[in-house]
Amino acid sequence: MTGRIGRIGEWFANLLGRLLRAIAALPPVRRAGALIAALWARLRQLAAPAVAAFRGWFDKREPREKLLLRVFGAVLAALVLWDFVYVPISGLGGDMGDRIAARRNELTEVRGLMRSYARLKADLAVTEKRTVPGKDFSLFSVIEQALTRSIGHEKISSITPSERALNGGFHQHVVDLKLSGLSLAQVVNALYSVQTLPTPVTVSSFHIRATSPGSRAYDVDMTCAALGREG
Repeated sequence: MTGRIGRIGEWFANLLGRLLRAIAALPPVRRAGALIAALWARLRQLAAPAVAAFRGWFDKREPREKLLLRVFGAVLAALVLWDFVYVPISGLGGDMGDRIAARRNELTEVRGLMRSYARLKADLAVTEKRTVPGKDFSLFSVIEQALTRSIGHEKISSITPSERALNGGFHQHVVDLKLSGLSLAQVVNALYSVQTLPTPVTVSSFHIRATSPGSRAYDVDMTCAALGREG
């Protein structure tokens, strides 16, 4: 019986040794070695009277009682080290991995935002190049003159200007047109005269219909727009 208990005690001692070596090999433990050594020395100094008293009490025990106390102490030490030292320290690796993954995700998002910013900046530069100059610009006059030259002023049934405010200090010049009695060639000429203007003007909507059933004359509803910028 005593031999079996001795083997159990030796097994626990070996297990405790391996556990201590594994803990000592962890980087956080190595970095904190100096601090732990200083604290341990201080604890030994403070605990010296109690340790001396315990040794005196322990020396008076029977050999079997001493062996049982050693086994109990080894088991208790292993449990304490496992719950309060190894488990918290081993969890540091998982927490660090989570933090690294979070930082990588944040870096990916930042890079995506930088690419979006560069794309929007380039789009803005292109948009600024396509803006019409000054506050005194009149899309009404530009479109009216272009259509008068291409199809004649009498074909313009109505021409209605308006403006729409946009974000970023931009505004949109808009002209709604109604053209009547156009031949197909005049419809083409009207579109061509607008699209080839030196001013950046776009046709945002275009609808064509016959003036009457079977007629070769056509009425056109058209909206032209140009982008302006304040200042």
